[in-house]
Amino acid sequence: MEEKVYIAVTGIHHYFGPQVFRLNQIIVLTKEPDNPHDAEAIRAEIPPIGKVGYVANSPHTVPRGCRSAGRIYDMFEQSTAGVVRFILKDTVIVELLPDMKEIVMIKILEEHDSVTKFP
Repeated sequence: MEEKVYIAVTGIHHYFGPQVFRLNQIIVLTKEPDNPHDAEAIRAEIPPIGKVGYVANSPHTVPRGCRSAGRIYDMFEQSTAGVVRFILKDTVIVELLPDMKEIVMIKILEEHDSVTKFP
């Protein structure tokens, strides 16, 4: 059995806050190698909302049981997906779904199309 990998999305109050997150919601994680603050930065996005935070990468922001952005940075090429498992006041815990990326991306596009179509 493959070990589950969890990360924490932090900085959510700088964007839309915790109210945009839902349990079992798909989150897209994308590397930002040109980020001026962190060479291992990984942004978290909810399509079609956009950026909602970053994967925690500091010993002060990574909760116990979660991996930092630096620890998962080499686990995927440019982007991967995860699913929201816990929503806290200032942090969202996401389970990585690296083998599900293509299926997840198709699901996101389908959901986005159904939201943006008008009757």
